[in-house]
Amino acid sequence: MALRNIVQDGDPILKKVCRPVTKFDDRLGQLLDDMKETMWHANGLGLAGPQVGVMRRVFVCLDDRDLPEDGEIPEGWEPKFLEFVNPQILEQEGEVTLYEGCLSFPGHNGAITRPQKVKARAQDRHGNVFTIEAEDMLARCICHENNHLDGITIMDLAQSFYEDDYPEGEDEE
Repeated sequence: MALRNIVQDGDPILKKVCRPVTKFDDRLGQLLDDMKETMWHANGLGLAGPQVGVMRRVFVCLDDRDLPEDGEIPEGWEPKFLEFVNPQILEQEGEVTLYEGCLSFPGHNGAITRPQKVKARAQDRHGNVFTIEAEDMLARCICHENNHLDGITIMDLAQSFYEDDYPEGEDEE
């Protein structure tokens, strides 16, 4: 696995629509592995193909479904990741407006209304079709990353913004 550079604000690739994946091979598997490592290293919850310069309909998300509702990470918890190839949102339910960030727009957080629950269909790295029902943060992540595949970013959707008021790389006190 390898860390990839994350495409940043201002790069026109973030505004382009991705093409479907047609080859399910070792290169796709390597891309997905690299994306998971890059996302985890950058403290992200999700990462889409165009964010690493790949114009294919792929994204990865942290699977938070086995975490306690209080958000506390149990000792010994190992992260699990979900891989989505050629995803489609099939159903949406409810609405929640929350601030969310994006690895391609560091320091910017936008208030975005998204469904509370989604049902999505995608393929895995081998081309097998699966369906997933997600809610809360995972539903938000799926919608956020799926938007990237259509050239839509938080800058397009946010109703309002706030910017981090501390320098990048420093923790809040």
